[in-house]
Amino acid sequence: MCRNITALRGLEPAATPEEIEAAALQYVRKVAGLSTVSAATRPAVESAVADIAAVTTRLLAELPDRRVPPKSVPPLRRPEVLARIAAQG
Repeated sequence: MCRNITALRGLEPAATPEEIEAAALQYVRKVAGLSTVSAATRPAVESAVADIAAVTTRLLAELPDRRVPPKSVPPLRRPEVLARIAAQG
């Protein structure tokens, strides 16, 4: 599938709702072949992201603990991304 989708299982602390939603959006954009979300695609994308985020949350809650944490830091936890988000806000 897509190598760029962030692994969320086994994070310490656990994946946040924002991280789950970002991964869901990444998945939906990849599957739909969208580089950006337009006004025409927004309702369908938002609905799909909400559904996938809910299922992902349930999946992460039901899986057993991971023995080895993910090898990469999720984007929303990287200092440079946090700084960029803070500068926008």
